[in-house]
Amino acid sequence: MAQDNPTRAFLIINPISGTGSKEGLEDKVRQRLAACDIAVECARTTGQGDATRMAREAVDGGFDMVIAAGGDGTVNETANALCDTGVSFGIIPCGSGNGLARHLNIPVDVRSALDIIADGRSEACDRGVVNGRNFFCTFGLGFDAAVSHKFAESKRRGRLTYISDTFREYVNYQPEEYVISANGQVLTDRAFVVAVCNASQYGNNAYIAPQASITDGLLDVTIIHYGNLLSTALVGLDLMSGTIPHNMLIHTFKTSTLTIARRNAGAVHIDGEPLEMGTELSVSCLPASLRILTPQADRPIRPLLTPIMSMMNDIGYILRNLFEK
Repeated sequence: MAQDNPTRAFLIINPISGTGSKEGLEDKVRQRLAACDIAVECARTTGQGDATRMAREAVDGGFDMVIAAGGDGTVNETANALCDTGVSFGIIPCGSGNGLARHLNIPVDVRSALDIIADGRSEACDRGVVNGRNFFCTFGLGFDAAVSHKFAESKRRGRLTYISDTFREYVNYQPEEYVISANGQVLTDRAFVVAVCNASQYGNNAYIAPQASITDGLLDVTIIHYGNLLSTALVGLDLMSGTIPHNMLIHTFKTSTLTIARRNAGAVHIDGEPLEMGTELSVSCLPASLRILTPQADRPIRPLLTPIMSMMNDIGYILRNLFEK
């Protein structure tokens, strides 16, 4: 029997996220959630900032949940409006990397992601803040930020474009010196990457902080020291296998707050989206500030096994969708 006052969900679709078509997505969401007495209203983004504005209007309109169908940029924009509101946040991963969804064990498959939203299980998750800007997955400086800027300028999206941009940037990249203060200590380093992580990966199963938890009230900091071309390149293998903490070029620690100073203002990325920031960066973790619909907020990363299983799941979803068309 239908409820007198069904749950109300607001769906935000980014039609240009990732590489897949969003045709029919709204109907799929409506049909699946109608079976759970969840009434869906939908809007599509047309530019930067739309998802935040739409999510804020949904909160003001009394919606019970907001669902983002897009990549990590869309997820970040939507989540910005939901922090500390108590409104549940659902994710349908449709981006190129889907780092936060993958950390949360939300499948990169519409039907399976909708099953999780329909189940209604949520957890209070942390967020990071850098100079007043929220991040929910990763904040980074150095090489990864340079690649994010390069990728944003590319006309094509997807994993192959990202890999191509990474190799091109790697050849000419010059690392910068950073002064990092945390836990009462100061570290000065000419680092290849400084990544501050709320979740375990960048996306596409690239595990920059395999031990990160999104519910522990702490941020995981991964510093990749600059080596020679070969040793630094080999870090990429550890990144994809989940073994990066064991690499000799890696220094990791956990903290609730830190500051990062650099000589020049320039590129950073927030959840994979490139932007410019100044020379002084203040970073902190705000615990339990976003309620996310997820089967498992944190799961242990087992080196080699977890990446292989995730890759096999991705292949399974692709094959299923091909045969269903």
